[in-house]
Amino acid sequence: MEQDEIYLADLWRVLRREWRWFAAVLAVVLAGALAFALTARPQWEASAWIRPGQLGPVPAGEDPRIEPFQRVIDRMGTVPFQDAVLHDLGLPFRSREAHLYRDSFRLEPSPYAGLIKFSVRAASPQQARRFAETTFEHLRALHERLMAEPLGLAQARLRQAQAQLDDATAERDRLQRAVAPTTRDAADRPSRQDLMLASMVLSSSNQEVRQLQQTVSDLKARLTATYSYRTSLAWPIYVPDRRAYPNRVLIVGAGLVLGLGLGVMAALARHAARRGRVG
Repeated sequence: MEQDEIYLADLWRVLRREWRWFAAVLAVVLAGALAFALTARPQWEASAWIRPGQLGPVPAGEDPRIEPFQRVIDRMGTVPFQDAVLHDLGLPFRSREAHLYRDSFRLEPSPYAGLIKFSVRAASPQQARRFAETTFEHLRALHERLMAEPLGLAQARLRQAQAQLDDATAERDRLQRAVAPTTRDAADRPSRQDLMLASMVLSSSNQEVRQLQQTVSDLKARLTATYSYRTSLAWPIYVPDRRAYPNRVLIVGAGLVLGLGLGVMAALARHAARRGRVG
């Protein structure tokens, strides 16, 4: 403990003797940090939460999403995807805005929530929002094309099942009329054997109708917005009022800490050089 106190006391004497070097280095570092904070190009960040679309009527055990979750993330992170978005934005691929778009592009998947958060920066709040909107619109257009065929097949399957149900219902109604008691003449009435056969066919027809009703009901339910929906934004795109970069307070604070450390090192180095010359 005494050695620590002696060391701190010696350090304090060194700093008092070499305060000019300490102050000079501190001032230079602080000036550099302040100049950087004042001259750095400001950046604003836009964030969006994407909910990839899905189609309910899929075979059991298969992913209902239009595109598997991880594939969406991999696709958005590729250079061709980002270049296509830049093309939609009308930006040259080698422009400063394009470099900022690529460098700031961030993806944060949330598989359990079924969402993908992405963020991107730009030179103004309006441009940041436009970057985010165009990125989302490009992804949604891709998913619309991927969804078109399976959605059409699902709707065709529903129409076919509905037509089968209508035919089965009509056939059941005809059989019900056939076995129902009538006031016709005895000669025109069906025989007991025919009635028994018609009753058996009617029972089978009722079962078929119930199965088709269940199929149609299930298809309609899975085509509702609860199970089938297009790629969309979970919430509106968010652009904070404060810029994301540079954080002047943080930069000046880091410059102060760095300046103090380098100032102490400069004072110690100057002290060691003096002792070397004296020795």
